[in-house]
Amino acid sequence: MTKGNNNSPDLKSGKGAKDYAQYFDFSDAKLISETEGKTTYRIKGRNVQINSQPDYKEGKRRGKEDIEVHYDFEIPADMVDIGENKFYHITTYGCQMNEHDTETMKGLLEQMGYSSTPDRNLADIILLNTCAIRENAEDKVFGELGHLKVLKIEKPGLLLGICGCMSQEEGVVNRIMQKHSFVDMIFGTHNIHRLPQLIKEALFSKELVVEVWSKEGDIIENLPKKREGMRAWVNIMYGCDKFCTYCIVPFTRGKERSRRPEDVIAEVRELARQGFKEVTLLGQNVNAYGKDFTDIDYTFGDLMDDMRLIDIPRIRFMTSHPRDFDDKLVQVLGKGGNLVEHIHLPVQSGSTAILKKMSRKYTREAYQELVRKIKANVPGAVLSTDIIVGFPGETEEQFEETLSLVREVGYDMAYTFIYSPREGTPAAAMEDNVPMEVKSERLQRLNSLIKENSRIINDGMLGEVVEVLVEGESKNNSDMLSGRSRTNKLVHFEGTKELIGTFVQVRITDTKTWYIKGDRVVEAAVIH
Repeated sequence: MTKGNNNSPDLKSGKGAKDYAQYFDFSDAKLISETEGKTTYRIKGRNVQINSQPDYKEGKRRGKEDIEVHYDFEIPADMVDIGENKFYHITTYGCQMNEHDTETMKGLLEQMGYSSTPDRNLADIILLNTCAIRENAEDKVFGELGHLKVLKIEKPGLLLGICGCMSQEEGVVNRIMQKHSFVDMIFGTHNIHRLPQLIKEALFSKELVVEVWSKEGDIIENLPKKREGMRAWVNIMYGCDKFCTYCIVPFTRGKERSRRPEDVIAEVRELARQGFKEVTLLGQNVNAYGKDFTDIDYTFGDLMDDMRLIDIPRIRFMTSHPRDFDDKLVQVLGKGGNLVEHIHLPVQSGSTAILKKMSRKYTREAYQELVRKIKANVPGAVLSTDIIVGFPGETEEQFEETLSLVREVGYDMAYTFIYSPREGTPAAAMEDNVPMEVKSERLQRLNSLIKENSRIINDGMLGEVVEVLVEGESKNNSDMLSGRSRTNKLVHFEGTKELIGTFVQVRITDTKTWYIKGDRVVEAAVIH
């Protein structure tokens, strides 16, 4: 249950006694001090202050303790101006949730007096907001750390922090401690609101500060955010309880915790007042929203019904789980209005046997039935998805089942991935017995089919008039503008930059695989 609380007791941090020297496996670690729950070691010539550490077993526990909601967040008085005349730079990897976390960190830093800079050579603080969902995402971060080591040597006063989902992984923190000890801060997804205190500790102690809460904390409302453009992300819930066997997210983001509906509605209304044109509601499993409430009967379908009443042109959401996509949500989405027709519905595999090994908790047939309901009740529904190829034990016949499902559903777009094991997940203990050349060949065949689908769908739009939210100039041609349709199609058309941030109607005259082109229609026209 989540409940409001205007007081701020010590937030749940998952702290507990642990032999850190043994955990990090540093034979030369020397205990310096243990005070107020903080342990300081001398490791490889540098002091390391450990406030709390990542722990998979702790992160997997789903206790029944109440999650409290705090409304009284403030930047500590002694940190309000500490960043005056200083600059920050944040590099973000991964999903929309990470992008939204970055907006929060930018808001925190700017309330502390820091200014943003695109040039990391000018930055006084550099944060890498990381992703743990794929192995190559981690490889990119460690590669980037190699480059930043040179900058750190040239500019010793630079504060360098690693945050986000990678920080929640035991092995990652261990590796940073051993091989990248020039990092100044490591903090996780549950304690972003603690950024001002962590900066203070790192600045004044000159130590590497590690604070990663393995257990999810309370919900902190009223955190500052720096949003840009005309589209906004809004977190409506945190965490995931599904524990798909391949996925690290339940460990890195904690258990499902829903924000109170009145807080979500108030935030979206404020965004409408500020002139935002589009809001995307976010959650690792967004349509599980409200299932943790014990004092009210209020689901994601109820929330979307309330979103329809807010004067904001477009409402999107992601990412949904097929198992939690109930009939009420389908019925509400069918009402249209500002609820767009594009639905991201990850399937991961078209084989019931593989879905069972993935612990997705639905069958191919159940997914097909859900798609039929959506298409029957949501006019003009457009679906996109996520698919993994080469999961342990996947046979050629099972992969063919995925291809046949893709043909049947007719996805507009898909994010496709080669399976890679993530440390700490059940699938990592399975035999990864599909050769890489087979995985690559299957991915190529899948992507070819997705491209074929997308082109057929786009070709069918020739002559249609669509509503486009203009986002900016085309990267390749300043005479062309680009934007998104309600169904999330990328649309290019000729126009002047005064149109950026507005809605225009565009008649489709040319189609490509991943985008469409057209001419602006000045006269009123029927919008499909």
